[in-house]
Amino acid sequence: QVQLVESGGGLVQAGGSLRLSCAASGTIFSINVMGWYRQAQAPGKQRELVAAITKDGRTDYADSVKGRFTISRDNAEKTVHLQMNSLKPEDTAVYYCKMVLSIRSPSPEYNYWGQGTQVTVSS
Repeated sequence: QVQLVESGGGLVQAGGSLRLSCAASGTIFSINVMGWYRQAQAPGKQRELVAAITKDGRTDYADSVKGRFTISRDNAEKTVHLQMNSLKPEDTAVYYCKMVLSIRSPSPEYNYWGQGTQVTVSS
């Protein structure tokens, strides 16, 4: 049984920084992509990709966070981090960790999600 546990959310003033972490546990054979998504608590707001990183270190960022956020991963620890700098009120959302992984070889890859962590940026 795979579980993703996030940490590091909280309340911060605009211009401040936070670091989110997500650790995977359970029976895991291989983790392909690790990523962070967010969903603002407003009607009609959908979950959106913030940043993702592949097994070989290739990264992808939403345009709104480029230059401010940095994603990194520790394959040995099965952990992904999101360093968020120069935070803005519009970054306020619940942040979710997602990992695309397989639990045995050979087996297909599936998406696993964390429970979410609240990030609130005050103006």
